[in-house]
Amino acid sequence: MNDRLDDVSARHPAALSSRVAPYTASDLPIDEDGRIYHLQLKQGQIAPDILLVGDPGRAEMIGSTFLRDLEVEQEHRGLVTVTGISDITGEQATIISPVKATAATSGIGTPSLEIVVGELVALNEIDFETRTRKSDFPRLHVLRVGTSGGLQASTELGTPIITSYAIGMDNAGLFYEASYPDQICERLEQELEHVIRRSMSTESRFYGKIHPYVSRAEPTLVEALLEASASLGVPAKLGLTASNSGFFAPQGRDIARLKPSVPGLDRILAEYDPRLGGQRIENMEMEASFLIHFLGGLGYWAGAICAAIANRRENTFDHHYQESVRNSIKVALLALATVRSRHPDVRIS
Repeated sequence: MNDRLDDVSARHPAALSSRVAPYTASDLPIDEDGRIYHLQLKQGQIAPDILLVGDPGRAEMIGSTFLRDLEVEQEHRGLVTVTGISDITGEQATIISPVKATAATSGIGTPSLEIVVGELVALNEIDFETRTRKSDFPRLHVLRVGTSGGLQASTELGTPIITSYAIGMDNAGLFYEASYPDQICERLEQELEHVIRRSMSTESRFYGKIHPYVSRAEPTLVEALLEASASLGVPAKLGLTASNSGFFAPQGRDIARLKPSVPGLDRILAEYDPRLGGQRIENMEMEASFLIHFLGGLGYWAGAICAAIANRRENTFDHHYQESVRNSIKVALLALATVRSRHPDVRIS
């Protein structure tokens, strides 16, 4: 099967730049050995199926535990990238062939992730010799695997949360034009802006200045994650994810001597009903929003599965969360392999 996407701009009219001139050395830094600046990777060293993790140690662990026949083991600026073969299978997925996958470090927060994802896309799309975009290139399938804080009291510690929609409380996504993937995103943005405005003091310097953006995880990846979790016997939960610009006040933690501009933000988001078949805002973390917004706008497939290692309603924390993270990694790798087996050669032009 050769499933080809002929025109991304037809589906995402605001997604693609019209720029055709070669990219300059300052816009796209590449060293004398043909390596992109921050990741220090050459073209051909990443796979189209990618796990993004915040912790460089987690990327190393994926390489040593879940991948074999490693082709790439690179570290630069604390950003670890490993490429090898994954053959994770579930009880109902034994016919799925091994898939080449890359585990890459995104760092903490959307500013770091924007750099990493931007370079992964450049490695996939741009000819470094001519500094121009290739005529066609593989569609990337990217899953964030991480940790998060659970917002619903009913969510048990360690439960992997599969993101359906990501709520960007950061501003990185605001610098990239991308059309709404559906009307739900537009509705959620409007409603959440009003919810947050109502929760702020009118005397706040920042009253009316916090405007969330909402992105949709690729539904095919969401279904594959749900299928993989069932196959592996890993109970997971589907819901919305809030991505915040920091860990403390931006996630409702009040431990600094400065007053939060949105007091109790975690509670406010937990109580909000998005009216999506019983789904709620399940967790908070710091990366999924931009990942899904940016890659979705480019016609790539992106999603997230993050273990809830704290419960903000119950004020509990899982000190032995590594097993939950490993379960999420297994689910993500099986989901990527499942999708790749059903869509083996998809290219964008």
